[in-house]
Amino acid sequence: MSRIERVVLDTSTLVSAALRLGSVPYQALNVALSESDVCACAPTLAELDSVLMRSKFDRYQPVEIRTAFAAVIRKRCSLFEVSAEDIANVSPPCRDSKDNVFLALCLACEADVLISSDADLLVLHPWHGLNIMTPAEFLQVMTTP
Repeated sequence: MSRIERVVLDTSTLVSAALRLGSVPYQALNVALSESDVCACAPTLAELDSVLMRSKFDRYQPVEIRTAFAAVIRKRCSLFEVSAEDIANVSPPCRDSKDNVFLALCLACEADVLISSDADLLVLHPWHGLNIMTPAEFLQVMTTP
């Protein structure tokens, strides 16, 4: 695979990275931030904020840590405009319509890779030439000479 310039990480990957420091999703995020341009849009960042603040995650990381994590993501990612119309026009759509925002973002930013652990997204690989891979697959691609 040629150089991976633009990467989108879905919410499940980012939440896993925030809750389990040192985990494979955490490592994938760190590699993406150091080697590529991590891309986001207002709806994906809003979803990240909402999910990270769920009380069920209090036992994994304090609210302050999760809030700081979201702030770092906002600071380090490149923002792209994705409209409700862009999301509605994703074709073929994901079988979970809530995930169409990630596909629309990938089109908007011309992403090389979408990193996800979500079977609804992974089953679409390749989607419009977009590589959809797990955090572990991404790490393997990025660390193999």
